[in-house]
Amino acid sequence: MPNLGYGELLLVLVVALIVFGPSRIPELARSMGRAVNLFKAGLSEGLREEPARVESKSPNRDANPSQDLRP
Repeated sequence: MPNLGYGELLLVLVVALIVFGPSRIPELARSMGRAVNLFKAGLSEGLREEPARVESKSPNRDANPSQDLRP
């Protein structure tokens, strides 16, 4: 992933200011912050549930492997 310098960051901020206008920038920042928080919460919830789901599965050697395929 490329590093962003001050020039590139300033360019992105100026373009955002021109496109969205000064009144909507705080609203957009709040909604982006909420989205990041929801993403982090969902990710941590999924990580907590994953070990429980893996432990609950027991290997069945007699099972037909084609039955495990899901669309």
